[in-house]
Amino acid sequence: MRRLITLLLTLSLVTAGVVPVVGTVGATTPQTASDPASPDVSAMAGADAPTRPQTDGATGDNTTTVTVLSYNDIQTAAAEDGNLPRLVTLIERRRAAHDNPTVVVGAGDQIGPHALSPVSQWRAPVDVLTLVDPDADVVGNHEFDYGLDGVSGTTADSRFPWLATNLVNSSTGEPFDGTEEYEIVERDGVRVGIIGLVDYGATYGKTNIDFAAEGITLEAYTEDGPATAEYLKEEENVDVVVALAHTGVPDAKALAENDTADAIDVIAVGDDEIRYPPAETSGSIITESVARAEYLGELNLTVDTETNDVTAWNGRLVNVAEEVPKNETASRLINEYRAEVSLDENVTYSETALDARFSTNYHRESNYGNLVTDSFRAKTGADVAITNAGGIRSNRMYGPGNITGGDVFNTLPFPNTLVTVELTGSELRETLASQVVTLESDTGQEFGAEISQQVSGVRFEWVAHDDADPKIRDVWVNRAGPDEPPRWEPLQENETYEVTVNSFMAGGGSGYGLEDEPVVEETDVLYAEALVDYLESKERIAPTVEGRMRRVDSVVGAEAVELNGGLVTVSFDAPENATAINASSFYVQNATGATAPAVDATFDEADGTVDVTFDIVGVRPLVRPGGDLDVYGSYTDSQYEGEWVYWSSAVMNGDIDATDLSDLRGVGSASVLSASSTTVASGETGDVRLTLSTTEGFSGGDVTVSVDNGSVAEITSANYSDDLGLTEPPRVSENGTAVELTAADVERAIEPGAAEAHLATVSVRGVDTGTTDVTVTVGRFDNEAGNSSTLFVRDGRVVVGSASSSSSSNTTRGVNGSERVASDAVGLHQSVQSAA
Repeated sequence: MRRLITLLLTLSLVTAGVVPVVGTVGATTPQTASDPASPDVSAMAGADAPTRPQTDGATGDNTTTVTVLSYNDIQTAAAEDGNLPRLVTLIERRRAAHDNPTVVVGAGDQIGPHALSPVSQWRAPVDVLTLVDPDADVVGNHEFDYGLDGVSGTTADSRFPWLATNLVNSSTGEPFDGTEEYEIVERDGVRVGIIGLVDYGATYGKTNIDFAAEGITLEAYTEDGPATAEYLKEEENVDVVVALAHTGVPDAKALAENDTADAIDVIAVGDDEIRYPPAETSGSIITESVARAEYLGELNLTVDTETNDVTAWNGRLVNVAEEVPKNETASRLINEYRAEVSLDENVTYSETALDARFSTNYHRESNYGNLVTDSFRAKTGADVAITNAGGIRSNRMYGPGNITGGDVFNTLPFPNTLVTVELTGSELRETLASQVVTLESDTGQEFGAEISQQVSGVRFEWVAHDDADPKIRDVWVNRAGPDEPPRWEPLQENETYEVTVNSFMAGGGSGYGLEDEPVVEETDVLYAEALVDYLESKERIAPTVEGRMRRVDSVVGAEAVELNGGLVTVSFDAPENATAINASSFYVQNATGATAPAVDATFDEADGTVDVTFDIVGVRPLVRPGGDLDVYGSYTDSQYEGEWVYWSSAVMNGDIDATDLSDLRGVGSASVLSASSTTVASGETGDVRLTLSTTEGFSGGDVTVSVDNGSVAEITSANYSDDLGLTEPPRVSENGTAVELTAADVERAIEPGAAEAHLATVSVRGVDTGTTDVTVTVGRFDNEAGNSSTLFVRDGRVVVGSASSSSSSNTTRGVNGSERVASDAVGLHQSVQSAA
């Protein structure tokens, strides 16, 4: 430590000196609408932060007020003409609102990641922050996104200092690459000392830089921070010390607790990106302003300039609301950079909202994570693709609607490229397990159990408890491409698989141990570029959550399987600490990810059993020869009650052995023909989809779809799936109550085992408020062999206007194909040959 010995000697000569006491004003006064400098967009911190009575708030001629304005983790906002230009205006206003000394500081992660990183690197955010004219900022982990040369470029291009108090040149103990140890700002005779601190997570934990090998030493922030603060107060006669801590709030509290001399008055925090209104810990005021220029922290300190004490304070977080006008120069700078890379061009249209929120991507499978990793596999042809949750940024939803190139680069802003490595099955399992955050861990206690990654080409269960072994189980790999019919196979421990990741992960980032694995291909394709190419090849997208990663807390055994009419009931041992179940959460899933909901679930605490009941019609299409089914459902676990943080309950899993389903296969020899339900307004149209799930395939047939009440809805048209090679034009009745459909599957697109294969879509128009059933009548239906097959039919329903849809569940009937049509599909449908 550069000054620790000197400070210890100094302190050993000092008896009980004056210790700064930070008090809280008992009542705070928020800005009001009468203040023309700032709209009233946030309550004062006194309303949402702990307060305590003032304990040593001396007032008089030697006191003054010092205002500290703080922001952190600008990141993706640096590339958007939105919050950042507004933040520039808000800082201008808050500066002007105070006639006392005011300092502006940042708490790190300002220059990355953002959508302009590939073209501007640090330059775009630095150009805009120059307008803010901060007094100092701290080097955070994303300041290393462009390597150590990028840090040198950032410090050289900035008109304000970047601090790294505890990250120093190993040989000299001095600052590295243009950074500064501390900054002293003097305003109206008041001296404010500013230090910048990082922890292990913001250096080694979140970058791929080997600092020791680069001649840079990370000193303990809990030691160096307090020591430097003491030096500033004792030797440099500063009145206030502000620590910029890119550590997250928990570590900031540890910093305050280790500041035994109470030399650090304020800790402005970055890194964990949470809303933390000003609050006091061990004599230091801690605050964090979320991220992405969403909030501005504001602290007003009462300072005794004789004793260098902060005697009282009040503070708040100010929302960067849309009412705040944008700074025109900031907007111009950002838009000039955006124009260089055409970020505003549409690349596709999404029918669903794309989920790029941190909470989703760290904790569970997301539809956007599926899209990203599918694009990796489409680009490289790998068996599996993985991306770290931290590589998906912006913490926003996109769509439904047009998706632009800027949206993609905003969510995937790092200059990471695609790398494919070769892993054995056991290594792939270990790689997936490396990202499991257990509930019992420190991170789990703060954020909840996490899977911390998104995947393609692989399905698995993850068990997030310290005593779980293995933590990754029931792993299946898809040997087909992302846009091909899947071919799922159980993971083979000794077989090799090609796995595409981003270059940060390939270098060992985010805790992935991949740096020494054999590299199959190293590309120069940015991971954002891979997704843009993938999306541009698709006019419309509608990604879903498919059950690729399934959280499990307890694995239970199946005691019995019972068939009763059209239902199958499976009895499981109850989880050890179960006190209740959520009956509506139970479902069954096969290895391909196809699911069916339970119709009922009961918990017998006395017998220690959970009985789950399914409709045979729903379960039958999921059954594959030799393939077990997994049942999942949530329950209340007394052991972890109140500890879930993100999650609300535990999840149990039980397997149904394939041998227990032999009777079910016999009962379910029929196929299932389903008509969907729809809700429309009067005068508007909706679609009823006709789908087929079958274990016997389909060669041809004809059906009639009808609405039972023509005064509620009428059929206007119908069209067939493109997969059906031979069809006869749909015949809609004159009164619009029915349509006849005839088709043959000459290309054998619907093979045995097909699930919910699309046959046709029937368009219906709402006539008047009410409800009508949609009935499917089968005239002929032949399986792939040309034989007549038993068929279960599930009818639909149309709800028009304000009629309740609570009873819109489909009804199921069993029918038989009326006759064997022929052995050849073309011969079966001579009536459609002319149309063909």
